[in-house]
Amino acid sequence: MNLLKHSLLSFFLFFLFAHLTHAQLSLPSIFGDHMVLQQKQSNPVWGLASPGELVKVSIHGQSHMTKADQKGHWKISLRPIPVGGPYRMYIEGETSKFFFDDILVGEVWICSGQSNMQWAVRNTNSAELAILTANYPNIHLISVPQVGTQEAQNDFKGEWTSCSPESVAYFSAVGYYFGRRLHHALDVPIGLIDNAWGGSSAEAWVRRDVLEEDGRFDELMDGWKEQEASYDYPTLLAEWKEKVATWEAKSDGERPAQRPRRPNNIMKGQHRPANIFNGVLNPTIGYGIRGVIWYQGESNAARAYQYRDLFPLMIQHWRDEWGQGNFPFYYVQLADFRAESDKPGDSDWAELREAQTMTMDRLSNVGEAVIIDVGEGRDIHPRNKQTVADRLARWALAKDYHKNIQFRGPSYRSMKIEGGKIILNFNHVGQGLYAFDSRKPQGFTIAGDDKKFVRAEAKIISSTQIEIWSENVQNPTAVRYAWADNPVCNMYSRDGLPMTPFRTDDWPGVTFGKNRR
Repeated sequence: MNLLKHSLLSFFLFFLFAHLTHAQLSLPSIFGDHMVLQQKQSNPVWGLASPGELVKVSIHGQSHMTKADQKGHWKISLRPIPVGGPYRMYIEGETSKFFFDDILVGEVWICSGQSNMQWAVRNTNSAELAILTANYPNIHLISVPQVGTQEAQNDFKGEWTSCSPESVAYFSAVGYYFGRRLHHALDVPIGLIDNAWGGSSAEAWVRRDVLEEDGRFDELMDGWKEQEASYDYPTLLAEWKEKVATWEAKSDGERPAQRPRRPNNIMKGQHRPANIFNGVLNPTIGYGIRGVIWYQGESNAARAYQYRDLFPLMIQHWRDEWGQGNFPFYYVQLADFRAESDKPGDSDWAELREAQTMTMDRLSNVGEAVIIDVGEGRDIHPRNKQTVADRLARWALAKDYHKNIQFRGPSYRSMKIEGGKIILNFNHVGQGLYAFDSRKPQGFTIAGDDKKFVRAEAKIISSTQIEIWSENVQNPTAVRYAWADNPVCNMYSRDGLPMTPFRTDDWPGVTFGKNRR
């Protein structure tokens, strides 16, 4: 009997050891059937195998052999593959082999940010037409699920699919319309990776140690440490259930109270620093891409001054992690939102837009798509995602694909004071400055040394200059344009691109010093 027990135990230990040391040959979900590889560059491919196992990857006449390390990780780099396809990739280990089919080579873009990037095609203007005509077998899509965690994830549940009326409806609208524009202009396959998460804060997209070691975000991180130490989700959940039970039990004819909202678990949510970086972004880092399009900022508007540093840090952090150089990063400035106003005043959204614009002075190979004319006062999610995508596509087509196309609207360059008036000079005017729907420029305010802004009169005096004045300000020192949550403004270039909101002063704003969420 003892001999039998010993034999069974030995067999069990042998089986357990073999199971632990012999991993199934596999690749993460970012690789698979229908994937798109970035053209004109080397593309990494990686996965898992048994420690020390020889792994061979072959595609279009090239083969690469490597050995898995002690933890079973392996990685190879494919040489550039001609644009087009479809190709087949073979992956072979010592005990198993398989292949991926329908692989295309073209342009790969990540579509990232919060809900306005996540916003699906089915919820946009003319959605039925967009879905009906979405037969693009050479545009391929993949979405990364929303997983918030402090532990770095190496894989996700998802798969590439060919663009069709069935697959596009729930995909990122900005991403799809952007990719469709590139596909039409370049006539190459397009790969789109959607990893957006509604309501996400920029700090959630950054590795925690990067934020902690920087020094500029100590107040933000200290606030989070306090929340993490005291947060009690089970108690909050129990209290919510009790409120719901009380609400459901009402039967005395009184109108029931509004149903309580289920409490969010901030520990797993889209605001906690590093949560999205670890759970959503990390499994894709290193995959060959052309660049990123980004639509986010609403969740950071209350800390706009902090965003001046946080946003460029995030972009550079991604570039450092990817190890693919300063790839292009094009982002959407916040749209107009809330009640429309032509009165001078303070605005956290205006300050966030300013922080976004400043990023172009902080980093190279970035660009801002201005949509101050696209928003909806009563909806934070404008349905016109086609215009948003078009303005992003202009940046990519001009900067990365060398198309002769205007890619940004008028932007403030300099000012001078002359006889109680301020003359503003602008760059990027294209065919010249243009006041839409009215000959009179709207959206300008002016102030003197008292820092009290009033509505200003304005006149276009040349293709690059506007004259600003007010009878109520005899000695003007500063001008602002479109400085409100939802400003009344009408300045464009004659190419149809809106003027970037700006101010000439640097007086402290309403979000100055606000560093905690």
